[in-house]
Amino acid sequence: MSGSIVKTPWHLWVVGGLGVLWNAFGCFDFTMTATNNAAYLEPYPQELRDYWLNMPAWTWVIWAIGVFGGLLGSIALLLRRKFAYPLFAASFLGALVSMGRSYLDKEAPAVEGMAFMSLVILAIALLQALYARWLSRREVLR
Repeated sequence: MSGSIVKTPWHLWVVGGLGVLWNAFGCFDFTMTATNNAAYLEPYPQELRDYWLNMPAWTWVIWAIGVFGGLLGSIALLLRRKFAYPLFAASFLGALVSMGRSYLDKEAPAVEGMAFMSLVILAIALLQALYARWLSRREVLR
């Protein structure tokens, strides 16, 4: 297929568009938490808010890589760029390390449903990376 123009499949637009929305919310959540936005954080228990705001700096960096990598990966996917895959891979690894750290931290407050939501986030991040890799191998991404 090299040298020929590969038609953009319809599902790229669906996956990319939904990915932008999904990952933009992750970026919004990160930004509101990092800036300690009182209105946004109000529904969360004080114990959880204190935990987030006292995390080590490296965890904030890993979290940022996870969420912003996903958003940039979705944009790259819509632009049909091969670097969507490494961005999604970085997003998945960022989410894995960030959530793994929280899960293994004995001092992390327990929140009902958090483990399930973490698995959903990880699954979506992994599927986005695999999807971009598949499109890249099919030469849809350039």
